[in-house]
Amino acid sequence: MTDVTDGRRTLLRTCPLCEAVCGLEITLDRDDHVVGVRGDRQDPFSHGFLCPKGASLGHLDEDPDRLTAPMIRNRADDTWRTASWQAAFDLIAERFPAVAAEHGRGATALYLGNPNAHTVAGALYLPVLIRALSTRNLYSASTADQMPKQVASGLMFGDPLTVAVPDLDRTDYLLMLGANPLESNGSLCTAPDYPGRLKALRKRGGRLVVVDPRRTRTAKAADEHLFIRPGSDAYLLFGIVHTLFAENLADVRVAADGLDEVRAAAADFSPEVVAGRTGVPAETIARLARELAAAPTAAVYARIGTCTAEFGTVTQWLVDVINALTGNLDSVGGAMFATPAALGIVRSRPFRLGRWTSRVRELPEAMGEFPIATLADEITTPGEGQVRALITVAGNPVLSAPSGTRLGAALAELDFMVSVDRYLNETTRHADVILPPPRTVQSPHYDFALLQFAVHNYARYSRPLVPLGDHPAEAEILARLALAASGQQPEPGRDPLAAVDELVIAGTLHKAGLLERRPELQGENSIEQRIDMMLRLGPYGQWNPQPLPNAATEPHGGMNLQVLLDNPHGVDLGALVPGRLPDVLRTASQRVELAPPELLADVARLRARLTDAAPELLLIGRRQLRSNNSWMHNISTLVGGSNTCTLHIHPDDVARLGLSDLAVVKSAAGAVTVPLEPTEEIMPGVVSLPHGWGHTDSTQTVARAHAGVNANALTDDSLVDAPSGNAVFNGVPVTLAPA
Repeated sequence: MTDVTDGRRTLLRTCPLCEAVCGLEITLDRDDHVVGVRGDRQDPFSHGFLCPKGASLGHLDEDPDRLTAPMIRNRADDTWRTASWQAAFDLIAERFPAVAAEHGRGATALYLGNPNAHTVAGALYLPVLIRALSTRNLYSASTADQMPKQVASGLMFGDPLTVAVPDLDRTDYLLMLGANPLESNGSLCTAPDYPGRLKALRKRGGRLVVVDPRRTRTAKAADEHLFIRPGSDAYLLFGIVHTLFAENLADVRVAADGLDEVRAAAADFSPEVVAGRTGVPAETIARLARELAAAPTAAVYARIGTCTAEFGTVTQWLVDVINALTGNLDSVGGAMFATPAALGIVRSRPFRLGRWTSRVRELPEAMGEFPIATLADEITTPGEGQVRALITVAGNPVLSAPSGTRLGAALAELDFMVSVDRYLNETTRHADVILPPPRTVQSPHYDFALLQFAVHNYARYSRPLVPLGDHPAEAEILARLALAASGQQPEPGRDPLAAVDELVIAGTLHKAGLLERRPELQGENSIEQRIDMMLRLGPYGQWNPQPLPNAATEPHGGMNLQVLLDNPHGVDLGALVPGRLPDVLRTASQRVELAPPELLADVARLRARLTDAAPELLLIGRRQLRSNNSWMHNISTLVGGSNTCTLHIHPDDVARLGLSDLAVVKSAAGAVTVPLEPTEEIMPGVVSLPHGWGHTDSTQTVARAHAGVNANALTDDSLVDAPSGNAVFNGVPVTLAPA
């Protein structure tokens, strides 16, 4: 902490607004208002990097439209009133269990939004809520985002959290598909200052190739940009695989099964065959294969543009197949695996897909979740197990899920709904009770989820910067919600949060044979004691019998919470380490499964679609630097400029279709009227609309004034990626007409 002037002080924490985990220096005045934010130059991972979102953290933290107390809705006249916390939990304890008692636990559901991956409360206490509900109706933003990658990783490596990331700082060649990290800051690849890392790659003589239907900011920074027809990435990657086999370039250096099956699957996808489907010339596809094989080190990385497509899981599978075939899986400069400091979930059995199916459409579960694309079906379709009560936590699926308009109408049919959210928005307006979390600076921070996908091993913990006062911590809100949803009240005189934490601590230490060491755990509260335990048991930990070496932890005899408290700028745990696969594999064979049967089955569907006629016009999404999904459009400093809701379209398509300033965009699911932004930076035959807009039913003043349109009025919830159930947002056939 650094004293400044006039009672101001500068404190340290990690930015929680995207996946880049940048270190921040936050200046507070004597009244605990954020008056300045800048990058922490002493952070060994982010080195002072800061994006516009992080710089606006203070505006978000004290947004005048942010809810500060529970809200209860009167259904009779659709009005809201402020309530006490006790009154809110009392109502939940009365109504939610009553629905479960009348219709069964299968009539309750839970939806988790993206911000949960960025909070301590989301990581540690949502499992408590899930167990309390005891329902299979679990949904999250994962099936609108990254589920294909996690399913592919689960089937190949036995654990969906064992995700290979490009070794950005040491690779010589990076092939990137459907990713725009210069605006998204990276995704399932935690890398602060992605722009600087890509510049460094090229400066050291490396090569960056970007494949995307748009010439994005990332594509402009590349050595080469290739336009590709939306949804055809799997064909391009299969063309590369075909070439690697046909020209004897394959060089698998990890213990793997299924090589012959992959060779057979690729036989029908030569560069000459897939060129027409992708729009990428055959000679270019073959050249990419040769360059990947010849580079001293190389990595293939594909992200949301490829995940949110009809063949998302097959595409993500082929990414790591190519990394393996070129000898770059689990090796320096290739696709590697992070070693996070905190002990995570240790999977004892191989990942299984489709252990049960959804009631209406019989879609398979993945990682215990059903696809968000079928939530509306489960609410509106009568019968045993019809969803009648819903809890949402930090999510706005009316804007982020496919067929958002339909889902919004379905939410209005629920018997009871609870939302944990800072805003009254397009989704929470349907709730009966809204429970707002505290300010961002009032919460602790440790990136349990994101550091599993980091391009450099690192750890950092931030204590709350501002006291909670009378507002409960977000973790306490979730713990009390779990009790209320079960019809219970906290025991008099007993902290419900501490009770939950003690059960977890005792159970974990008992399993580890270390229960007698419980008194050694340190921390100001039970949350910190849990974090201390996870660090001590982790790969660098004080209680790990074979801890990994690191200079920062050696004086303390291994990692624990005190190490992070003594190093508030963060601890550098070293570059990614090769040869991790034997330890992280959870497949039954203890080998990499290059040809999972579930994915080979989907190749038949891919092959059948190879000769389909291409629609005249395809819609894709768009990431924006100063936006993050649907919840950052209420900050005046972030709205405007490039952060607007317009339809990118090639000038040739504007002329061909006789369009001017506005156009009506129609799909099988719906229609919107949107301003056009002609640009040669998008492929002809493709249009792009940013997601997260459409704030017509929000009480957020700035967002409503810049409402835009909901892109998910155009996406179709009946179409999903078959293996993972992920929603399809890219490659949506549309038509355009003058408004």
